[in-house]
Amino acid sequence: MGRGKIEIKRIENANSRQVTFSKRRAGLLKKARELSILCDAEVAVIIFSNTGKLFEFSSSGMKKTISRYNKCSQGSSEIAQVENKVEKQDSKEADNLKDEIAKLQMKQSFYRQLLGKNLISMSMKELQLLEQQLNEGLLSVKEKKEQLLMEQLEQSRLQEQRAMLENETLRRQVEELRGFFPLTDRPVQSYLECYPVERKNSLMSHSIPSTDVTCNCTVEKGDSDTALYLGLPSNHHKRKKPERETNSNDSESQLGLM
Repeated sequence: MGRGKIEIKRIENANSRQVTFSKRRAGLLKKARELSILCDAEVAVIIFSNTGKLFEFSSSGMKKTISRYNKCSQGSSEIAQVENKVEKQDSKEADNLKDEIAKLQMKQSFYRQLLGKNLISMSMKELQLLEQQLNEGLLSVKEKKEQLLMEQLEQSRLQEQRAMLENETLRRQVEELRGFFPLTDRPVQSYLECYPVERKNSLMSHSIPSTDVTCNCTVEKGDSDTALYLGLPSNHHKRKKPERETNSNDSESQLGLM
């Protein structure tokens, strides 16, 4: 025959309650001892009776087990707190992301309406408001454009003034330099005047004994004249010419006499 099930509730009779406590306490301590031996586990049991008596069992020391339990409970509590914080932060971030997504969707729909899309579901008032917003936007764009043009014009004026001032300073510097170097009306001397060429009549007379050779070469470049003379001087053949005429006349007179 099997044992019948006992209803788990407080025993009203004090004697039977004390007997049951003693029996089950001994069985619980026995099971704890067996569990520590069989499974090599650290087991600690603390029991207080209804009269305040203490009954305990520990496989490796009650203080050691309690300190270990405190460390584990603190670590688990810290882990639980961290997990709770992480969950709260995640929930906040999720809420923030949802709000941002909603705002972006609203902006996207508004921009589409500005481009002339998704206007079917809009009412007359909404369309009028959209038209007003577009007009205001165009006015602001025109004002910004005019402001930029005025700034560019002002910058160009400043640059022009700077250029004029620089030109004026350069002109003054040029005038000062001209004051240091005054202009003269003297003509520029030629190369022959600065460096005269010596005429070698003796060499040319030996090389050409009887003929009159005159070569005049003139090279003009700018204001300088360079002349190169080769052969005998130009007045030599003038001197020889009358002598030849006198000799010819003498020979004609002799022939006439004969």
